[in-house]
Parts: sequence; C-alpha cells; structure tokens
Amino acid sequence: MATASIAAALASKPVRERVARFLPLDPDNPVHAFALVLAVIFFGTQVSIVAFTSLAISSQATIGVGDLIATEVGFLILAAAGVGLFMRRNASQTAARLGLVRPAWWHVALGVAAAGVFFAFGVALDDLSRTLTPDLYRQVHSNTNQLFGGLVSGPVGIAAIALAPGICEEVFFRGALQPRFGLIATSLLFASFHTQYGLSFDTLSVFVIALGLGSIRKFTNTTTSAISHAAYNLLVAVGIADSNLYMAVAIDLVLMAAAAYGIWSLRRRQAKAAD
Repeated sequence: MATASIAAALASKPVRERVARFLPLDPDNPVHAFALVLAVIFFGTQVSIVAFTSLAISSQATIGVGDLIATEVGFLILAAAGVGLFMRRNASQTAARLGLVRPAWWHVALGVAAAGVFFAFGVALDDLSRTLTPDLYRQVHSNTNQLFGGLVSGPVGIAAIALAPGICEEVFFRGALQPRFGLIATSLLFASFHTQYGLSFDTLSVFVIALGLGSIRKFTNTTTSAISHAAYNLLVAVGIADSNLYMAVAIDLVLMAAAAYGIWSLRRRQAKAAD
C-alpha cells in the first residue's frame, strides 16, 4: 500500500519536480516519469519481500543456465527499449547512451583489478557475517547454494553466471538507470534485486559493490563496469584457494598499476590535445 501510494504520487508533475532536485531526471519527460514509477514499484516490492518473508521459507528451486539467461536478457531488453532503441535512437546512439564502448586495454585492467578489490571486500564481510550472525550466515549460504549450486558445477554454468549478469545487469542498472537516478538510488535498486540475501551483511556487500561499479560507470563507461562485474562473478564462482592468495594479490596490484598508467596516459594525451 505504501509503495502504491508513493508510485501514484510520482505521477504528479509537482512531485516529480521536487524529486528532480535530488535526481538527474527531467520531470517533464514521460519516459523518465514512467521509469521512476516502475522503479518505486520494483524497490517497494523487493523490500516487502525482504521485510515480510523469512529466508527459511523464501528459498527457490535451483536455476539452470537457460533460466539464468532468460532472466538476465529481460534486463537487456528493458534497457534497450527504455532508452529508445529503434524509436528515438539508432543502434550506435543507443550504445552511446548506455555507455557501451570498445574497451581499451586499461579498461580491462581496471575492471579486473576492481573485481579483485570487490572480491576481497565480499570475503571480509562474509567472515564478519559468519562471526556475528552465524544462523543468518548459514541460511543465506544455504539459499545461495540451492539457487546457484547447479551452475557452478560445470564450465558452462560458471561462464553463464559470470557473463549473463555481468553484461545484462550492468547495461540495465548502470547503463540505462544510473544516468537518470544517480549513483546511490541505482545502487539501492541493485541491492534490492538480490532478495535471496535478506537483511544480511551480504546485502550490505552487494550495495557497496554496486557503489563501486557505479563509480566505474560514472568515471569511465558501462563496458568497464560490465568487465568488472563479470570478473567478480567469476571469482565468486571459482573461488581462490589460500595457497593462491598471495599470487592473486600480486596480480591485482599489477593490474591496478597498469590501469593507473592507462588513465594517466589518457589524461596526458587529452591535455596535449587541449593545448
């Protein structure tokens, strides 16, 4: 009821004008208004699921590769339609609006390096959850294993769980929504999408990682954030053995240095061009 009331209020232009003081959207644009109402309905529904459903009874059936791809492709279609593919924009204009570019070498280095940082942060919060909320930790991991256990048992499933969400969710959340809703609101929407974690440290981890991915999108492009998201999912699916931890840290530091050099070189060339 609260969600419906807020969504209905946003149909009013004066209300949207007030919201536009905080979000980078146009209150006169019907597409922005429609997206805002749908976002409120989506967020309110997801929060209701988390608030009023116990994790013990909210577990779902194991999903397969086809189920995962079908779900994620829906985000891709929504993103393309939302920005007006073949209606207000052609393919190249749509790609530009969504922040999709041909990646430079340092985009790849930055994306993979950031994924390593996100993975380390997720592991740290996971350990904190295991210590402070052991019962919730066990339930969250039980639900996660039930949902995705069938995918991580083979290379096809691992590839799907890395690429499908990494590409489709980034194009939708970071590519289509973030330029209109801003970094924080989009990150909240992204975190609310992961209802299988409930009110746990895992949800906090998803929100913080979403802020990181959104920052990558803001200062580079959606292609780089998609690379980072896919690399992070791959690390989570495969895992890192303790014996390989130091090697992983060393590789991540090298990638960070390479990305920093790439950004410095780009800015130097831009400064010379401006001169």
